Amino acid sequence: MEALRVTSRLTIPADELELTFARSGGPGGQNVNKVASKALLRFSIRESTCLNENQRHLLLQRLGGRLVGDGELLIQASNHREQARNIEDARERLASILRDAFTVQKKRKATRPTRSSQRKRMDAKTRRGKLKQDRRRNHE
Repeated sequence: MEALRVTSRLTIPADELELTFARSGGPGGQNVNKVASKALLRFSIRESTCLNENQRHLLLQRLGGRLVGDGELLIQASNHREQARNIEDARERLASILRDAFTVQKKRKATRPTRSSQRKRMDAKTRRGKLKQDRRRNHE
């Protein structure tokens, strides 16, 4: 396996990526029970030597929900019947996830609702309340 290029400034060495295989569900005919085509790609963020402390902290913070074990990112690829295509799919998804985590997120600029939108909202609430009130009067 070769090194994985994530961005122009970040390349993950091949020895930091752990690749294992398992039997995959889904289509495959007679082969499905004997060929381990599902690719499991692991990348340990905490133990990576290609990341600096800032990058490591950012990834751990942004990918916290996706991490398994002690800061390990696990990618499972079983969309294809061939092992080689699943390996390539897992590598592409890992690079994409890391690229997305490194992108600078735009700060949200607080805005206030317009006077027109506030008026429309209040009118809708009044109409709905009136409708419910009219229903009550008819049943009493």
